[in-house]
Order: sequence, then C-alpha cells, then structure tokens
Amino acid sequence: MADNQQPETIEFFFDIMCPYAYQTSVWIREAQAQAGFNIRWRFFSLEEVNREEGKPHPWEREFAYGWTPMRVAAWLRRQDNEWCGKFYEVCGRTLHVDGRRHYDKDIALELLAEAGLPLEAWDEALADPTTSDDVRADHEYAIKDLAGFGVPIITIPGGRPVFGPVVLPAPSGDRARELWDLTVGYARFPGLFELKTPKTDEDMQMIGRIFSPYLEARQWRTIQNPAR
Repeated sequence: MADNQQPETIEFFFDIMCPYAYQTSVWIREAQAQAGFNIRWRFFSLEEVNREEGKPHPWEREFAYGWTPMRVAAWLRRQDNEWCGKFYEVCGRTLHVDGRRHYDKDIALELLAEAGLPLEAWDEALADPTTSDDVRADHEYAIKDLAGFGVPIITIPGGRPVFGPVVLPAPSGDRARELWDLTVGYARFPGLFELKTPKTDEDMQMIGRIFSPYLEARQWRTIQNPAR
C-alpha cells in the first residue's frame, strides 16, 4: 500500500475485559510502529451489551469489573491519550497474560506506577461521576453510529468501521504489517461486510491455551448476546 494511502489517525474501541480485543491491541501497536499512524483510544462496554434484563447498568453500579477501570482510563485520557493507551496496555497484559485481576485497586495502583502514570488516577476518576459519562458516550457512539456489537472495533478514515481483525496469536514483524494493509483495504472496500473463518477443534484448543490466564483470573460469568 502506498504511503499516501495510510491513515494518519485511527480509533480503537476496547473493553479491557475482552481477550480478543487484547490480542488485536497487541497487533495494532506493532502495526502502528511500522506504519506510523496515531491511535485514539476509545471505550466499549461488554457488561452493557451483555447485561441481563432487570440487572443494573454498569454505570449504576458502585463497582463493575470492566466499567470501573475504564473510568480510570477515561480520567487518564483527559490528561493525555497516550496515558490511556499505556493503562490499557498494562491492564490488558496483567489480565490476559499474567492472569491477575487488574480491577483490584491495589493491583491497579501497581500498574499505574509501573506505567509511570499518576497514582491518584484511581481515586480521582471514581470520585468524578463525569468519567462514567465519558465511557458511556463512547459506548453509545459505537452502538448507535457504528452499529457496534462487540470489540475490537477499528475506524479508519475513508472506510467503514471494522470489527476485528480477530487474530490469535497477535502477529508481529512483516506479518503484522501485511495484516494492517489488508485491514485498511477491507475497510475501504465498498459493500464488503464480512469475511470469516470457521474454527476447528484444533483452533479452539489453541484459543483456549492463549486465553487460559484470563479464564483463571476473571470473576464474572460470560453472557454472550447474539451479534447482528
């Protein structure tokens, strides 16, 4: 792909809880290093889209596994978009690779320190109700304007939003750049809505191995509403 066809900035919607989005975020950082685009980090709530009827919305709860850390990320994003990205990076690795609960306050404070981020972010974010408004605004935009149903979602200028790519393990090097160019082409191809590969038993075993730290660490029950 010619350099003049490369976007300057893309958007990446994530929920720290999502193991698929985490793998895609590892890849998108590798693609960013090679292609030189900027990433605007934005939020999406799997707790909301998979909410059981009659249960409170995540913004109505005092604490929510996904929503609460994203409020901290929202506070960080107000200061610097890159701070938000760093927090997602360390939290995602902690949950999906190390199998530790990034949403526990003590662990979150460790991660803020590790990433060189303000330690007051946790308390200040949760004391400020408007951080919840920030997360909700991103989520509702993704649902209403992008027809989003899950993450990762990537938006690329001149193209339609992309769900995915869903790729495991995250490719690196030349393969990362190759997948990036394919993704840009996919987003800009009119009328193309879906390409999907069925998962074999061997594929599912591989996914299970990669996801095992996350599966052992999580404290929530998986509820999956059907995608459109």
